[in-house]
Amino acid sequence: MTVIGGRPALRAGRRKDGTWPDLAPGMRDHDRMDTRFLGIAELAEAPSAAVVVDVMRAFTVAAWAFARGAEKIVLAESLDEALALKARHPDWVAIKDGPPATGFDTVNSPGLLRSADLGGRTVVQKTTAGTVGALAVKEASLVLCAGFVVAEATARLLRTRECGSVTFVVTGDDGRADEDLACAQYIARRATGAGADASEFLGRAGESRAAAELAEGVRQGAHPDDVALCLELDRFPFAMVAAVEDSFMVLRPCAVPPPTGDAST
Repeated sequence: MTVIGGRPALRAGRRKDGTWPDLAPGMRDHDRMDTRFLGIAELAEAPSAAVVVDVMRAFTVAAWAFARGAEKIVLAESLDEALALKARHPDWVAIKDGPPATGFDTVNSPGLLRSADLGGRTVVQKTTAGTVGALAVKEASLVLCAGFVVAEATARLLRTRECGSVTFVVTGDDGRADEDLACAQYIARRATGAGADASEFLGRAGESRAAAELAEGVRQGAHPDDVALCLELDRFPFAMVAAVEDSFMVLRPCAVPPPTGDAST
């Protein structure tokens, strides 16, 4: 049970194995999607398709990097690897969590990144949860990285690929981060074509511990606008696909055609 705004929010219907049998009662059989919502430590095997969610802030930052012109993002396994890549490629842009540090160009903050000129450049990103989650499912046939800013594009890509089984990786707070779970549940509903009141999910994210810590300055390397930027629904029209390239997990934007005659929108 999770407490939201002073009231308990029951996660009704979840199976013991983490799956949700029917996110939208009344859906047609071919619209159903078997979904799991797991923390990084709960991943026992490579899923067929995975959506790795880090709202505050890794994949909001990644989306902003692409919006500012970045060509690709290399997801580093460690700070040392990120620094080594930066040393070999001085023109790359290295990003980390927390306060500024020698060797890194900037920190994991959408508010700080939104004015950067990244045209055609490669970004190296290492964060506490988001990049770790993506690397944990690198064997999956499809890996998407997401936050609210690319929610609808992510859902549309899942529909386009006709994914019958999807694992949503809730990266924050050992799988308990409500901002990530709320975003994952929202994307799952939209991926099945179900209607969803976005304000409910955004409200949960806005009342999460991560949002409070960012707003109160508990987390270093933050900008005052970070929470608001992380809660901008569908700010960007692309999804973000991660795949192994030359032994590195690389994230790239993926254009998703707008729906035509889609009754779910």
